Order: sequence, then C-alpha cells, then structure tokens
Amino acid sequence: MAELENEGNESGSEKERRGIQSIEAGGQLLLALGAQGRPMPLRELAKAADMAPGKAHPYLVSFAKLGLVTQEASTGYYWLGPTAMQLGLVTLRMLNPVREATPFAEQLARETGHSVALSVWGNQGPTIVYLFDAIYPLHTNIRTGTVMSLAGTATGRLFAAYLPARLIEESLLEDERRLGPDIATPADRGEFQGMLNEVRQHGVSRSINNPTPGVSSFAAPVFDYSGNIVLGVTLMGRSRSFDTDWTGLQAKAAKACGVEISKRLGHQTLRAG
Repeated sequence: MAELENEGNESGSEKERRGIQSIEAGGQLLLALGAQGRPMPLRELAKAADMAPGKAHPYLVSFAKLGLVTQEASTGYYWLGPTAMQLGLVTLRMLNPVREATPFAEQLARETGHSVALSVWGNQGPTIVYLFDAIYPLHTNIRTGTVMSLAGTATGRLFAAYLPARLIEESLLEDERRLGPDIATPADRGEFQGMLNEVRQHGVSRSINNPTPGVSSFAAPVFDYSGNIVLGVTLMGRSRSFDTDWTGLQAKAAKACGVEISKRLGHQTLRAG
C-alpha cells in the first residue's frame, strides 16, 4: 500500500523520467557489444558493461530469444543478433545527413561565433546547402546553393581528398570550364595532390585568406556508416580573429563537430590493434 501511495504522490514529470532499471542495466550489454564492434566472451562482455557475469547471463538469454544477440556455436562468444541488425538498418535508411547535421552545425556557430556552412557533393561539385552566419559581419560570396571550387577552397579540397580519384579528375575539368583555370585550380596538379595529402594527414582542410582575402576556414568531413564522405562542415571567420593553426581551437572545433555528426550517421572509427 505504501508503494502505491508513493506512486500516487509522484508528479507527472517524475513518472516520465522513471524507467525500468532492469532494462537499462541489460541495455549496457548491447551498448558494450556495439562499442567494441566484435563478438565477445561472456566474462569480457560483462566486464565491459560493468556487470558480474552471473548477472549478465540471464539478460543475454532473454536478448537471444528476441534476436537482439546471438551466440556463436564454435566459440560461445556473443554478438549482435538479426533483430538488432534489422533495427540498425531501419534507422540508417531513415537518416537524413543534412537534418542530422544541422543542430550540430548551429551549435558550432553559436559556440565559436564564426560562420558555419554545410555542404554536399552535388551534380556540379561541392554545394552549400545550409549556412549559419557569424555574430559579426563576414563578407564572402558564399550562399545556400553556391558551388565551391574543387581545388580553390577548403570545402572543395575536403571532398577531393576523400572521394574517388577518377571522379575528382573529371570534376576538375568541369571546375576549370565553370570557373576558369586561375580560380578553379592551383598552379599544378602536384601542388594540388600535396594539398589533398595534407587534408588526409590532419583530418581537416584549410584555407587562409583564399579565395576571399581576410577570410580563413577549416572544413571537416562527415562520414556515413559505410565510411563514405557525405557532408562537409566548414567553419569560417575573419583571419585576424581566426586560429589557423592545424592544431588550434578552430581546427579542433570543426573536426570534433564532423566526428559527432559522423557518429550520428553510424560511422565508427576503427580501433587500433
């Protein structure tokens, strides 16, 4: 009776917050499997979920009945089951990269005070699809729908670094026809390849006072669950107040934003070893 009375005295918000602890506890096993990304023995899985093996086993039995986990016959290791796979595929099919990225890009703009642009690979090349303005006037020609130079901008070089080489070669020719060789490309292809290697090395692309004097930027990649680049996040600001160091605050902020969006799209960085 006392327990019922306590339930009756709970406010609506308290009832909404209250969950089922056993489900939350068991869910840690599924989260651990997903985080490790490989089949695991009971003892190791239980440790990863901060749970005693004897407590973990009944949860795994129930999850197996639901198809959320499966146990390998040869090793006895546990792995995600067909139901978990189906749920994941449904989620991935429903994901819209731009929609998922928008709140992260908005937060980046708010926290840094600089402009943030989201771009995708369109029919004509890297195309701006969303733009959050800086808290101060920033004079650029970038607008929603702007197609960025493939080699002459941080956004363009970002896509060039992570898309197939044959696609980039064809797009460079179109870039030259559309923008003219002086604007579209650097002096030679060797220099361009050096820039792309630099992007892959640092995980971000950088422009300093180019193509717009007085404006610098970092562009970070967003990858989907299959490891393909699907978006670019470009942080732009006045050069005099913008940290252009590869390991500076702006580079780290742009890169971290790209990583968080990638996680939302199911991308997982491979673990060392």
